[in-house]
This record gives sequence, C-alpha cells and structure tokens, in this order.
Amino acid sequence: VQLQASGGGLVQAGGSLRLSCAASGLTFSVYSVAWFRQAPGKEREFVAAISWSGGSTYYADSVKGRVTASGDNAKNTVYLQMLSLKPEDTAVYYCAARVRTTAQAMGALPSSAMNYWGKGTLVTVSS
Repeated sequence: VQLQASGGGLVQAGGSLRLSCAASGLTFSVYSVAWFRQAPGKEREFVAAISWSGGSTYYADSVKGRVTASGDNAKNTVYLQMLSLKPEDTAVYYCAARVRTTAQAMGALPSSAMNYWGKGTLVTVSS
C-alpha cells in the first residue's frame, strides 16, 4: 500500500493550492482519507477528511470555509483544495487512510489510528 501526497509549493498569502493524495494498493471506495499537517515545532494536526466514496466531509475549524476535500474514485485520488491561504497554513501536509470511517470520526481519532500514511508535501505561504 502506498499513499502519495503531492501539490505543495510556495504561494503568497491569499493564494490557492490543490493537494492530491494518490493511492496504490487500496481503494478510496473502501478507505476514508484524512489530511493532517505539521508546522515546524508544532504537533501534527487534523485538517480535513472525506469518507469512503466521498459521502461526507469534515473540516477543522481553522480551515473551514477555505478548504474542500473531494475524491475521484476512478483515479483513486483524493484532493484538498485550499483557498485564501494564510502564512499560518505553512506546514507539511500528509494524507492518511483508514478503512470505512466517517469523516467526522476521522477528525476525532488520534493520528495513530490511521491505517496508512503517505509522505508529506510541503506548503509554504509567504506573507
């Protein structure tokens, strides 16, 4: 099983990015996906989640209204569209998968509860 996050980069405040999480060895029609981020010197935190087959989404308060999680089961890829980026959004973003878990539960579970993790992609927002 492999999850590959991509799409990070350097963007100015107010800009946008779309992150992708592509999976091999598992299908997002069965696995739910959460996005986490870890800023330098800080703990990893939950950002957003989308349930298997895209039935529901859930967002951290810090990103609600600026971020949208979506999925393409045909491509076995989940996306995180981020708008109105702020310098405090600067972090390494990770995607993680857990079998058949609601999006809200993905936001409540500890990161250790995820079944699989991808390598992160760095998002840097300049002021």
